[in-house]
Amino acid sequence: MTEAENKLAKRLALVRPLFAADVALAGADPLAAPPVPLAEEAAGLSPNAVAKRRNEFAAGRSAAHQAMRQLGLPAAPVPVGRDRAPVWPDGLVGSITHTKSCAMAVLAQEGDVQGLGIDVEEDTPLKDALLPAICSDREQAWLKRQDNPGQMAKVIFSAKEAAYKSQYTLSQAFYGFDGMELEFDLTAGAYQAVFTAGRPPFARGEAVCGRFAVGAGLIIATAEIRGRG
Repeated sequence: MTEAENKLAKRLALVRPLFAADVALAGADPLAAPPVPLAEEAAGLSPNAVAKRRNEFAAGRSAAHQAMRQLGLPAAPVPVGRDRAPVWPDGLVGSITHTKSCAMAVLAQEGDVQGLGIDVEEDTPLKDALLPAICSDREQAWLKRQDNPGQMAKVIFSAKEAAYKSQYTLSQAFYGFDGMELEFDLTAGAYQAVFTAGRPPFARGEAVCGRFAVGAGLIIATAEIRGRG
């Protein structure tokens, strides 16, 4: 196993406990010449996309194809929708994330699993200038009580991204970072993303539950929505 393969394996091992066993998880390295996306997928890329963007996109789709195979399915296209979200094959629910050094995808059969979200970020502090746009006053007050506020602010950013992805499958609703407010259980590595306004079928005050982890150079947040209706 190469050093890059070993790093990816460690990162996947960090994420695996954050999802239930029926959720497939796979990853790819954007820095290691990932496979070329399928034609239907590549059509969603801007012809002016730089090499970094193309590699991250290809790595994300490669991870998605690997996750399909884990579910016993052939690799199928995951094109880019008009809303820029991945369009999953019928019967599947998933989420893709990528950063400059890592791409991951999660996938499950549609049914009890109704929404999935994953977000990976490089383990660097969130810039102070971004705090008002990302964090509510209550969240900023909570950050001041933490030993590592910059890192935890990035956790908030990542968790809101993961929770947003998971709910979008059901709501198809766009909203900003003020659309959810987070509550953390740091001991359990868990959070709740509470809707600050109704986003049907989600009511104001309803929450998406997720988990998070920090390690192997990454900040990772996940979310699952199950058993609605």
